Amino acid sequence: MLSVRELRTEDIPLIVAYWFGCTPEQMAAMGADAAKLPTREQLAAGLAGQLALPVEQRRAYALIWELDGVPVGHCNTNPTTFGEEAFMHLHLWTGSDRHRGLGRKFVLLSLPYFFNTLQLQRLYSEPYALNPAPNRTLEKAGFRLEKEYVTTPGSLNFEQPVKRWVITKDEWEASTSSA
Repeated sequence: MLSVRELRTEDIPLIVAYWFGCTPEQMAAMGADAAKLPTREQLAAGLAGQLALPVEQRRAYALIWELDGVPVGHCNTNPTTFGEEAFMHLHLWTGSDRHRGLGRKFVLLSLPYFFNTLQLQRLYSEPYALNPAPNRTLEKAGFRLEKEYVTTPGSLNFEQPVKRWVITKDEWEASTSSA
């Protein structure tokens, strides 16, 4: 059984462990630069700081993905402009949970949080163009490919080709009403 919930303080060590458990090769495969990872303490403090803010003021907003009640991944937006737009990042923590179709299902369960809680009009995701899994996941979840270009998409990333995917609130609502 799949479920999604908002990040809680007790989840922070799980996200820290995920990032610090990645090898430099795994980080590179997802477009991240291991040398840019903050310290464990900085990462934990940043997550705790976002949780302490009202949701309307958060630059980042995170969800925990659970399989049979056990956390197996997270999905977050960063940057986030409340009431307007956000950029989504998706992470299944272990290889055994990847390539099973779980990502698409988790993304679909996450969309109500992003559109309702954050009151977004548009949700973007810009995965590394050379990492096929998140790109397939986004396409299967109903996102539209907007463009492919070279950028440094986040503070942990190196310059890379990315595919920018988007889904609007109207598109999401239309897909849920026709399902």
